[in-house]
Amino acid sequence: MTRKINLKRAILTTTAAIALTYAPGALAQESLEDRISNLEQMLSELKAELNTQNNAVADDIDRIEKSLNNAPKAESAPSIDGFTVGDTTFKIGGFIDADFHATNFSEGEVASNSIVRDFHIPGATPIGGSESTVTDFSAQASRISFTGQREVGDKKVTGYLELDFLGSAQGNELVSNSYSPRLRRAYIDYGNWRVGQEWTTFQNLSAIPESASFLTLSDGMIFGRQAMVRYTSGNWQFAVENPNTTTLNVGSQDDNVLPDVIARYNAKGDYGNISIAAILRQLAVEQGTVEEEVFGWGLSVAGRLKVGEKDDIRFNLSGGEGLGRYIGLAASRAAAIDPVDGDIDAITSYGGLVAWRHPFGETARFNVGYSGLFVDNPDYLGANVTESVQSAYAAILWDPIPKVTLGTEILHGIRALEGDGVIDDEGDMTRITFSTKYAF
Repeated sequence: MTRKINLKRAILTTTAAIALTYAPGALAQESLEDRISNLEQMLSELKAELNTQNNAVADDIDRIEKSLNNAPKAESAPSIDGFTVGDTTFKIGGFIDADFHATNFSEGEVASNSIVRDFHIPGATPIGGSESTVTDFSAQASRISFTGQREVGDKKVTGYLELDFLGSAQGNELVSNSYSPRLRRAYIDYGNWRVGQEWTTFQNLSAIPESASFLTLSDGMIFGRQAMVRYTSGNWQFAVENPNTTTLNVGSQDDNVLPDVIARYNAKGDYGNISIAAILRQLAVEQGTVEEEVFGWGLSVAGRLKVGEKDDIRFNLSGGEGLGRYIGLAASRAAAIDPVDGDIDAITSYGGLVAWRHPFGETARFNVGYSGLFVDNPDYLGANVTESVQSAYAAILWDPIPKVTLGTEILHGIRALEGDGVIDDEGDMTRITFSTKYAF
């Protein structure tokens, strides 16, 4: 509690001292020098008392300020910049992306409206046809996002929606190139919870290599977006996500009862970041007289490690039984049905990627990397199912002005089938890309 300086006492003391000094009796008994000396002593004592009280007040103020600064503060979700309507803040983001591809397929042709012409989908590299070379100009990878945020009590609720135009079922190259938007991400955040469509929790986004094309080194990459409920607590993330059973011989099934369950641990420091993720899946098929299920599982270690002052290494190593669509953009499948006994078998697969990013000059960087996926197919499937996919790439990107990136890239990919010695069991593709991107 602060002390009040007794100004009244100080004034009375000073007044009394002056009065006594000039009182007639005092004039008779003391010399002028003695009276001045006594007055100076009294004033000095009064000054010392005032200084003591002022120091005590300053100490009290300092102690109170420190107490306030050290008091715990209520946690709050990060705020966003944007414009406010009512009690909600909105933000619009995204980028304009113009890509120019020249692609050679060694073993077949790809339809002009296929998404395979826009970015590397390893399992779709054609095999068994005639060589073809095509050139494509496209802006379909352009993206737009909307964020809304408002305060609810001591927390914030955030909504996010993201769209692009790749793989559009509408539009062609005849006249207007009019393409419909597709949903990429749409979720709500509140506290530690995220609900909606988002990148799968099994994936570490920081491991995605930088590229001039929409996506590169996807062969051994964990990659996917889907609906989920995710809970984050410190370094841990837990999620239940949309299930779907993909098979090699009876198509894609949606007969699951249990969701895919994922747990992930994230660690980060001066070295960069590393994540370890595990997934457990129910693989179920109900078709005709077949009604079978089996459980699949997978493990993934991924991250981005700093090397030197500016360089980094990005990596992803994964494997398991029944990973299917989670790895290699569904280059293989999660399961197969034994045609003899009708049993469902989870398919074993493993793969990964590694990429090196090396900045140079003021705003340029060089990227190079390799990726691969290898599949152990059941013998009863015979030939002509994907056994492996691999690719390597190199890219140079440069920002001539802020938020504008120019890039060039070369990518070579190989797809191999289980061979039977009758038809070709391997095909490859080589793509050169030039891109211009403006982020806003």
